[in-house]
Amino acid sequence: MSLVRCSVERHASEILAILNQQIAESTSIYEYHPRELTTMVDWFHHKSKAGIPVVGWMEGEFLAGFASYGSFRVKPAYKYTVEHSVYVKPEFHRRGIGRRLLREITSEAERAGIHVMVGCIDTANTASIRLHVQEGFELSGVVRHAGFKFGRWLDAAFYQKLLPGPTDPREG
Repeated sequence: MSLVRCSVERHASEILAILNQQIAESTSIYEYHPRELTTMVDWFHHKSKAGIPVVGWMEGEFLAGFASYGSFRVKPAYKYTVEHSVYVKPEFHRRGIGRRLLREITSEAERAGIHVMVGCIDTANTASIRLHVQEGFELSGVVRHAGFKFGRWLDAAFYQKLLPGPTDPREG
């Protein structure tokens, strides 16, 4: 059991499997169709180019979960705000892995000078909401009927956590 930095070569297919299971079976991702491996290669390339970490939790030889972050919005004034994601395989739920991953990706964001972390969580995902609240995230708003999946409307809750951010933030 260990925390690792994920790489495209070692982890892309395992992350793809985690995401595709979530797409097929849950409302944690508001998507309908499975992703392709080429999507993950591009995803890793973008993360690497931008200096964005992808952290994972290994259980023996298997990736039990992962976390990362990305742009919250593409406009330059949002550069100190990121939206993060944490995914854990269902068979590894309730073992504290999500908490470890959330803490690690939050620490990575702090080291990068990020000021605000945002998580968008389906309101039915009470376990993720509880975890975020326990880790100091606060509800900043709910977009009702933001998505439609599995024959019903989905409400998206936004949780945020303020981090120290850069010591000398700049525009531009």
